[in-house]
Amino acid sequence: MSVMIQVDFLLYPVGHSDFLHAFFSTICGQLEHGRWGSKYPYLMNCLYQGRLEWNDIPPARKELEEVARRLKRYPPSSVVWDIDDPARQPPWGNNISEEITSLANYFVTSDGRDLIEVLRLAFRDAEELRHCIEIVS
Repeated sequence: MSVMIQVDFLLYPVGHSDFLHAFFSTICGQLEHGRWGSKYPYLMNCLYQGRLEWNDIPPARKELEEVARRLKRYPPSSVVWDIDDPARQPPWGNNISEEITSLANYFVTSDGRDLIEVLRLAFRDAEELRHCIEIVS
């Protein structure tokens, strides 16, 4: 199933729901030591669950910036495709572009944009519009 990030009337394509789950699984597995939402509650417990209120954007943005900074330290081979099934691998295996140098730029949306950049854009738009961010299919 394909998912998008929605801010009011604005839609940001992400890709397959497994791909988005892998992004959050990687955060949990690599940065939260397997304890979902323990370090990044706004990203993991609000946004991932489907809705982030616009007034929660400032702390969520801080979390996202820390996640982006920390993911730069991990090679692409450290991706966690599914936190509930750690042995599961991406459908493309290790066959990835040479441009992907770390987990910080590993996640590229179905329309070719960096997922972290898309989230930054959605955060900005949500604040400007004073509207929540939702994950929709």
